[in-house]
Amino acid sequence: MGQTYTNASFKDYEDIPELDVYQRAQAHTGYLNYLQVNNFMNYRLLATSGCGPEIELAEDGYLKKGSYVSFVCNDYLGFTQHPEVKKAAIAGIEKYGTGAGASPLIGGYFEFHKELEDKISTFFKRPKGYTVVYTTGYTANSASLLCLLKKDDIAIVDMAVHASVYEGIQGTTTKRFLHNNTKALEQILSAAQDKYRTKMVIVDGVYSQDGDIAKLKEILEITHRYGGILLVDDAHGIGVIGETGRGAMELYDVLDKVDIITGTFSKTFGNVGGYFVADPELITYIQFQSRQYAFSAAATPIVTGVSKAIDLVDEEPHWQKKLWENIEYYRKGLQDIGLDVGTTESAIIPVKIGDIQKNCEAGKLLLENGIYTNPIMYPAVSMKDSRIRMSLMATHTKEHLDKALNAFEYVNKKLDIASTL
Repeated sequence: MGQTYTNASFKDYEDIPELDVYQRAQAHTGYLNYLQVNNFMNYRLLATSGCGPEIELAEDGYLKKGSYVSFVCNDYLGFTQHPEVKKAAIAGIEKYGTGAGASPLIGGYFEFHKELEDKISTFFKRPKGYTVVYTTGYTANSASLLCLLKKDDIAIVDMAVHASVYEGIQGTTTKRFLHNNTKALEQILSAAQDKYRTKMVIVDGVYSQDGDIAKLKEILEITHRYGGILLVDDAHGIGVIGETGRGAMELYDVLDKVDIITGTFSKTFGNVGGYFVADPELITYIQFQSRQYAFSAAATPIVTGVSKAIDLVDEEPHWQKKLWENIEYYRKGLQDIGLDVGTTESAIIPVKIGDIQKNCEAGKLLLENGIYTNPIMYPAVSMKDSRIRMSLMATHTKEHLDKALNAFEYVNKKLDIASTL
């Protein structure tokens, strides 16, 4: 690759023909240096405080040490800092120590793991025994799908599903359908009906870049009509969407009909880990056949905090209410400036800019004005769909949101991002 970086992205450095691994790394370093020199390096910024609506960042090149309003945390209800969640995690460590010491199959399965599995099953209105817990939300998708789907099966995925899904379906036949396009889904299912052993349709509940919601009622009906299995990853919907925070499945009244549910602890539940919810036979199969589950150390006792966070979704519903007040206020404020927030229906709010270079400039100007956001570009989104991506939290104050809106007004005057698309 040449030395022109203006319209480059990280995708350009994944696999450069004729360059070995060290040469590719050297080319990649050149791109990172370009970002650093131009103050576009909004990645791996060193935080010196915990996750929250404000975050302390260390000095790094042009970046000044200080407090920034943060929109980069997916801690939607603020539970990473909830005193009861912290108390439960500390109690778990005090009782069990800091690690499980083994994989779940050979000595690393403790009562706190079972308690958490049972709580997740109950949360999703399933009997006990319907959940297996992974150490990351990523592997809850990638590892379980690698285990379940083989070359004689087919995965039919919405083109906007998470990267963890794409990694998990590498060992099977794969078809992608246009985002939220149920006609395209039906065409694929119709053609695949008698050709594959397992036909699994995989969608997100809430999509991580646009913040829009899957058409779950239609998708479920079409999938089952053609003998398919529906997997819904609602990582960004749980705690946010639905009357009681059960996500997009609750919103569309299909919570008891979806075949497989996956998700993460790293967002609403304020921890790290993931879950796979399905019929007990599949759960047992995963426990013994999923390599990442069987050969990785089990989740640490800190996940006792997740059990408390699950309880708090029901015990303290005011957090979800406050989150939605923030979402509606902030989304309207951005739209009043004339900015394009796309089709978001959730706590994920993008400001669509399109041009990669202008998107980098916007991220830089926001940081300079005390606002920490995620400039997103290809391959996370399509080439001409770069955006500033933000996650709203229940613990953002009106003052936080107004400071960010004022910064966006300034950025718009400097870069004219309202008329970019």
